[in-house]
Amino acid sequence: MTGYFLRRLLLVIPTFIGITLLVFAITRVVPGGPIERMMTQAAFAQGDKGGASSRSRSGNTLSEQQLAQLKAYYGFDKPVLASYGSWLWRVLHLDLGNSTRYHDPVWQLIKERFPISIFYGITTLLLTYLICIPLGVAKAIRHGTVFDNATSILVFIGYAVPGYIVGIALLTLFASYLDWFPLGGFVSDDFDGFSLGGKIADVIYHATLPLIAYLAGSFAVTTLLMKNALMDNLASDYLRTAVAKGRSFKSAVWKHALRNSLIPIATSFGNNISLVLAGSFLIEIIFNIDGIGLLGYESLVERDYPVVMGTLVISSLLFLVGNILSDLCVALVDPRVRFGE
Repeated sequence: MTGYFLRRLLLVIPTFIGITLLVFAITRVVPGGPIERMMTQAAFAQGDKGGASSRSRSGNTLSEQQLAQLKAYYGFDKPVLASYGSWLWRVLHLDLGNSTRYHDPVWQLIKERFPISIFYGITTLLLTYLICIPLGVAKAIRHGTVFDNATSILVFIGYAVPGYIVGIALLTLFASYLDWFPLGGFVSDDFDGFSLGGKIADVIYHATLPLIAYLAGSFAVTTLLMKNALMDNLASDYLRTAVAKGRSFKSAVWKHALRNSLIPIATSFGNNISLVLAGSFLIEIIFNIDGIGLLGYESLVERDYPVVMGTLVISSLLFLVGNILSDLCVALVDPRVRFGE
């Protein structure tokens, strides 16, 4: 098993290079980059000073020498592979470059949003498993009962309705109409003046509606996955044999069937890890949450390529490491698994 995980770790390197090289090449060919944006801003600035007539005559407001300097500054004067090699070398030295929009280090912009993204990501991950696994077990054991049918309605609604639609509905009803929760933000404006208990309560107060919207996306899938896996194991021969040998049904479920039913849940664990920081930019827009997901979306819209590549570095590494953690979780819950043997 050790050899298998070592091979998987080594595969992270070419996979990461392939992902980042592809996106890096795309950023070099799509229109509307930082140079074009600066030229447009300069043209509008000159037009505002000189009036409409000068705006029509302005054309290219930068000389050829200035354009060459800008291309050299942003690395557009080199071939794609050479520019990518320079960028990758800086990344290896933990330098993600500077934002072309904010003119601040990319790592500083990402680091400022780490606490918010980590809070929502980890909290959503924990609540998903703490709620969905017990609910899936209860639905499987009580299959066909009123409890199972009633909860299935909630589960299927969560499966059919996207998380951002849930967020809009929650915001409209509980924040705008009933005024029970704030319209957005992570904390109140006077957060620094609160006591420790007041700060915790204020964070929970602001996070309740966004967390419900986040949970809606994975709640139904995880619950149904747990229920169906456990029902398959409840109908297996080994469980009937354990009951026939004198073990109670409850004990047989918790000692044998539950562990085997966790295997499908373990395989999807790695994919959920990448959501710890990526989040959902739509939900962050709706609730005005300044997280990494919103930062990546805005940087993509504004063609802020250093920030785009910086967020890609973190999200791709999380996804690749998460896949390895999924294999590890499978090995932990299923002793029959021996990778590479």
